[in-house]
Amino acid sequence: MGTAEPSSTSPAGGLQLFVPPPVRTAFEWLSTLERGRWPAPPKGEGRPVLLLPGFLAGDASLARMARWLRSGDFVLARSGISWNTNCLEPIVTSVEERTERAVQRTGRRALLIGQSRGGTIARALAVRRPDLVDTLVTLGSPILDQLDVARTVWFSIGAVGLLGTLGVPGMFSFSCLRGDCCDRARGEVTAPFPEDVRFISIYSRRDEVVRWRACLDPAAVHVEVGSSHLGMGVDREVWRALALHAAPSPPD
Repeated sequence: MGTAEPSSTSPAGGLQLFVPPPVRTAFEWLSTLERGRWPAPPKGEGRPVLLLPGFLAGDASLARMARWLRSGDFVLARSGISWNTNCLEPIVTSVEERTERAVQRTGRRALLIGQSRGGTIARALAVRRPDLVDTLVTLGSPILDQLDVARTVWFSIGAVGLLGTLGVPGMFSFSCLRGDCCDRARGEVTAPFPEDVRFISIYSRRDEVVRWRACLDPAAVHVEVGSSHLGMGVDREVWRALALHAAPSPPD
């Protein structure tokens, strides 16, 4: 159902002036600050939606996108993630339970939207429980290699790994990268994707955190935007792409 070649909903390539990522993120944050500038949301029609934040982030980081989707008649179910630093397997298990409750409550399969590491968690869940997921959207998620990130991020990963290895609760340890504790979830991140679940990978060649080629999962439809990594959750361009691709699935 996917395509191996990236496609674009807007001209993100070509000659562009260099704008430092913090400046771009600020403009992206401003692009959806006023409700009057929000693009029309996709039609939720009572479907549940779970938004999964990135590494070192929590549900609050995607609160504005959550409000936008609620305005389109989605039923929000929180991921319960505060910092997204825990081991992969317990996070996937926790989100699975929350998604299952949301699906039982609404009677509809869910839309999962994951930013960065949140997208890898969401992909693992979609493979594990395709009966719960209608559509998966990843935002700058390094699906093909979770460690294919900029060198500047390595310090944060190492610091969390060290704390987890020393026994600090809620932090992944170095053994999680190769150990048995997260073996199932790690396999699901890259396993064959279920054919009856839609999969959209939104990525940016201007991503300053994740190397964009790691986002090009062959099972996904690839949508290129011009966003910074941190700004994807609040960027109007990304919201427009979501509105286009996260519409309800056609009836069987």
